[in-house]
Formats: sequence, structure tokens, C-alpha cells
Amino acid sequence: MKTMHAIVFQEEKNFDSLQIREAPYPEPQPGEAVVRIRAAALNRRDVWITQGRYPNVRVPLILGSDGAGIVEQVGEGVDPKWLGQAVIINPALDWGNDPRVQQSGFRILGVPDDGTQAEYVRVPARNLWSRPEYLTFEEAAALPLGGLTGYRALFTRGQLAAGETVLITGVGGGVAALMLQMALAAGAAALVTSASDDKIQRAVQAGAKGGANYRTEGWEQEILRLAGDTGVDLIIDSAGGEGFDKLIEIVKPGGRIVLFGITAGRFSRISLNKVYWRQISILGTTMGSEADFAQMVQFFQTQHIKPAIDGVYPFSRFREAYQRMMQGEQFGKIVLAPDFD
Repeated sequence: MKTMHAIVFQEEKNFDSLQIREAPYPEPQPGEAVVRIRAAALNRRDVWITQGRYPNVRVPLILGSDGAGIVEQVGEGVDPKWLGQAVIINPALDWGNDPRVQQSGFRILGVPDDGTQAEYVRVPARNLWSRPEYLTFEEAAALPLGGLTGYRALFTRGQLAAGETVLITGVGGGVAALMLQMALAAGAAALVTSASDDKIQRAVQAGAKGGANYRTEGWEQEILRLAGDTGVDLIIDSAGGEGFDKLIEIVKPGGRIVLFGITAGRFSRISLNKVYWRQISILGTTMGSEADFAQMVQFFQTQHIKPAIDGVYPFSRFREAYQRMMQGEQFGKIVLAPDFD
């Protein structure tokens, strides 16, 4: 039986069970393609899976939602023109036909399907997209999940327009760093929050108007001061938790808040009277449709945006990469590159 090398998660809720092992080569089925991975980016999701914070985990499993590489093999019914092509992979599987919301069978590459932290990955051919030529494989691998999530949050759901002001919480993470780049490219003014003054400074150096440390008393007043008379039109948040009510105080009347994560907790007390009296829209979003992905890739190509890369680690040093994400030290995407013999 043909095999490959992969980072395999072997025991639920046990990070130490992640090991480089031999795994079966993923033979393509009809409508599928096999991609030889040249780079795979980490996401917070990968860490959560090892911590038992994600449903439908069946071990052994190969993690990884983000990947870029070369099409090695195609299954029946797939155009052979893909063979040998440099591609990125849309990790949103089986979104469905409704652009407003994913269908019940929707899932994200890496759970329950084997993902990109391997020599090869098998995906539906419809999830292949040509790699933007101006991006390296490492830069291209940093784009799919974070770019898709951020694009839909900012533009499809958030309807961000040039000249508006957007607040991006938790800057430094992969999605937030990509959103900062997209918002600036779209002609918006961007404000940020973080628990790290260094990350706020890096965001300012990248073009943000300013930011505030959310661990500092009265941080919300600093954001309002920075926003000035025009106020904050849109807030993109991935934390939730008890701090969410402060976002309702920050956003201007008629403004929008888009939520795509709950890293600070799923429960929050919300001043509902402020929501309806100030006519605030609170919108949820997860990943994105094929149309969102196509528009995101086109946006990056048109604006010639290069994703911020925190660091590139060989697969043999995957533990260092995971630990950096666990400790929240990164600014931008953490990328793995195969170094198998």
C-alpha cells in the first residue's frame, strides 16, 4: 500500500499524541484531486482540536485547514488540466447553494476530513483555486481560512465601505492580521485592540490608525477618542464573552457588529436597550461560500496583498509552531513547510 508522511493526532485531548507518522496515501475518488503540500498554515482551530474543544473528532486524524501545493493526481470526472498546477485549497467543504448560510453537511477541512499537515491531501476538485502567482507557497498557504473568514466578516456581512472606520479586536491573530490588511486596502480606517502593546504598535506600523489594550481600564474610551467625531461604523470581534457589551457602547448608532468567534466565552450580558434604541445590527458569520472565496482571492490579487507571516517552521519542528500559537505570541500566520526525506 502506498503511504505518505503526516502529522497525525492519535489520542483525543492529548497534544503529545501529535506525531509524525506514516499514513495511507489519499487516493482520489471521482470528483476529487490529490495535492502535494508545499506549505500548510496553522489556525487556532488546530490547537482547539488537540484540547478537545471541537466536536466530531475521530482519531487518528490529520489536522490542517490551510494548504498550498501542486496537484499530483485527479479522480474520475476532474479536468486533467489541474495536473501539475500550483493551487491553494478552499477549506470550506460542501457549503451548499444558499449564499446566506451553510447547509447542514458543511464542514471545514481538517475535521472530520484529513487535512493539510501531510505530504498529500485529498480534496474536492471544486475546492482547488490557482495560486496567485505573486505569492510564495508559504504566503499562499496563509490565505485560505483566515482570508475567507475575514473577507466575509468585513464585506459580505459587515458591508465595510471606503471612508468608514472599523474596529478589529484581538489583532495579531491570523484572521485579524489579514482583516487589517484588507480593511486598509479597501480604503477604510482601522482601529485595533489587543492584550499586547507590542502587537498594537505593529498594527499601527502596518497602517492602523491606533489601538487600545483591552486589559487597561477604560480602553473603550481610548477607542472612542481615536475614532473621533465620525465614530466606529463596524466592529469585527472573535472573542465574545463579558467584554462584548463594551462593543455595543463603542459602535456608533446604526453601526454593525460582526462576530465570528467566542474565545473569551459564549456567555455575555448585553444591554439590549442600547441595541434597539441605537439601531445596532449584530451579525454572526462562519467561514464563507464559494463566491466569498472567489471574491477574496480576486481582492488579494487586485490589491496585491501579501499575508503577514509570523514564521515558517519545517514539519519536523511542528511542536514549536503549535506552542507559539498556544502562547499567543504570533503576529500574522504561522506556516509549516514539509521537510520529509
